Amino acid sequence: MNSSFERIAQYIKTHCQADDYSLRIFHADSHETRFAQNRVTQHLAGPKLRVNLSVAFDNKTGSASVNQDDPEALARLIQSAEAIARLNQPDPEYIFSAPQAQLPEVQNADPATRDLDPARMVQIVQSMIMKAKAMDATVSGMTEKHFSEWALITKGGFEGYDASTEFGHSMTLKKEEVETKVSYEAKSFAGFEPDAEFETLKAQAASLASKQVMEPEKIAVILRPGALMELLWFMGWMMNRRQSDEGFTPFTDQMGKLFFGENFNLYSTLKRTDIKASPFNSEGIPSREIAWVEKGVINAMPTNRYWAQKQGLEPCDFYNFYIPGGDASEEEMMKLVPRGLIINRFWYIRTVDAKAGELTGMTRDGVLYFEDGKIRHAVNNLRFNEIPHVATRRVLAMGPNRLASSGMSLPSILFDNFNFVDKTNF
Repeated sequence: MNSSFERIAQYIKTHCQADDYSLRIFHADSHETRFAQNRVTQHLAGPKLRVNLSVAFDNKTGSASVNQDDPEALARLIQSAEAIARLNQPDPEYIFSAPQAQLPEVQNADPATRDLDPARMVQIVQSMIMKAKAMDATVSGMTEKHFSEWALITKGGFEGYDASTEFGHSMTLKKEEVETKVSYEAKSFAGFEPDAEFETLKAQAASLASKQVMEPEKIAVILRPGALMELLWFMGWMMNRRQSDEGFTPFTDQMGKLFFGENFNLYSTLKRTDIKASPFNSEGIPSREIAWVEKGVINAMPTNRYWAQKQGLEPCDFYNFYIPGGDASEEEMMKLVPRGLIINRFWYIRTVDAKAGELTGMTRDGVLYFEDGKIRHAVNNLRFNEIPHVATRRVLAMGPNRLASSGMSLPSILFDNFNFVDKTNF
């Protein structure tokens, strides 16, 4: 833990009079180079600090935040949090702050990202702009790097600190009526290849130049990692132990049962160095190896400290997503079905029926139609209504793993009979 964090923690320990407290400190130093229509438009840089204090008198709780760390600001922080707690109604679900815990050793901060020169970021943007101009197109997006560190200190004895880095580059290419996007996100800048990223974008745009109208239907799809990531976020949000125990999700009474497809596995893992893995969460739950779903069987669901204590369970939480893939290429996948679609991304995903786990959303950044093992043309965007865990029962093949984000390693997956219900105009 850095000296500034230690100083803040010591002040709170010395001056907080509440029966219990949890102190969360977050600091970030970021650089963001924005560009639009072949011009660099903005470079934002600077540190950010947030200090949050949650306190309790008996089971009456209060919290407050400040963005400065001088003694006057910290005194106001304590005064505000304690005043709110004294005026508050008792919290029937309050439990004492997290105790001391053994935390896993992780490496979330990468030197290549932290040491990345902002001038190099601008050079990357300028090279992308030159490439877009050369093909009479425009490109817009952002290149960014972030170094962040945070700590959790509680009266119960928990002390945790983590530092992490993240590099991101996203760009949207527009040429005549074609518009498409690619994005890259990882904890390390070292693996980023800007020229290769632009070639992907260029090929994606070229594949969309010839577009035909397609009516909605149930059809095989290859979901690339970006699209799969969007579904996982929402499915993971529903995969909550308390809500399931109380009967509000499709996972009610499914623990230990075959519920997903038999070849579907979902993990949070500390073993993969390519994805970030926070050693603890905001409640002070230590991260550990978790097989959420293994060979289709639900083994665990995220459970907060209150519900775990009430039900006699071990608390746990998602801290990254890893789905082991296979070795099938997209070309091989296309030959496994007579016809289908390749989906780059989804967006505007919303819940249709939380109890059933049904989601709706739209395709984005290009949809390709293939037939007889070959891509034939692009098609319009489509709206889907689908239940992700049911869709995993129709997995036909998986490709190699790729980074979908700094905390997700996912494969492309071929699903049969994905349910599209409407066309969209954007």
